[in-house]
Amino acid sequence: MGRVPTHIACVMDGNGRWARARGLPRTEGHAAGEEAMFDTVEGGLEIGLKWLTMFAFSTENWRRPPDEVRYLMNFNEGILTRHRDDLNRKGVRIRFAGRRDWRVPKRLLRHMDDSVALTEKNRRMTLTICFNYGARAEIVDAVKGIVADGLRPDQVDERAIRSRLYWPDMPDPDLVVRTSGEFRISNYLLWQLAYSELVFTDVLWPDFRRENLFEAVLEYQGRDRRYGGVKR
Repeated sequence: MGRVPTHIACVMDGNGRWARARGLPRTEGHAAGEEAMFDTVEGGLEIGLKWLTMFAFSTENWRRPPDEVRYLMNFNEGILTRHRDDLNRKGVRIRFAGRRDWRVPKRLLRHMDDSVALTEKNRRMTLTICFNYGARAEIVDAVKGIVADGLRPDQVDERAIRSRLYWPDMPDPDLVVRTSGEFRISNYLLWQLAYSELVFTDVLWPDFRRENLFEAVLEYQGRDRRYGGVKR
């Protein structure tokens, strides 16, 4: 327990394949993923995890069929209304990372803001939901902030960029877990993942549970993190 990561980030992949394997619409896979998401949150609370970040909707996901996109907008709104009070009671702080542009329904943005305000004083765990998020977009937005602030070239360093990321106080993930047997990052937290440990599992996201999270933590605990150095 002394080596539980401070921050775990999840790529919740495989909802569509889970549904297809059962002859169901893709939207049923997203619905089934809700239980996986909150059982994982419960598992994180159980082991004392302080930061948990989940990739819910990417800037690239707008390319999906319009019916699926509309479903996901309503589904994510429903997740907030169904779970935010319970998360608040359990001491979870809810945050969102991503662009707030015209494509995101205003009603959903209001629910997001309400969830952030309701839980802002909680510190048992910070649950960051990456929504309309892309890592390249985050870095572009940080650079735009540098330009807008008029920094000289000699003033631009890692600290200047990090301070303009969506949540500068969020620690870099110690561990990234991606489900469904895919071996890629998919434009997720590219700045923050410089030294993260990566664990890939064949489990499709709707079947993922806290036990799978614990297995990933055990694998992480067997890794030797050197950050480019050499242990003597």
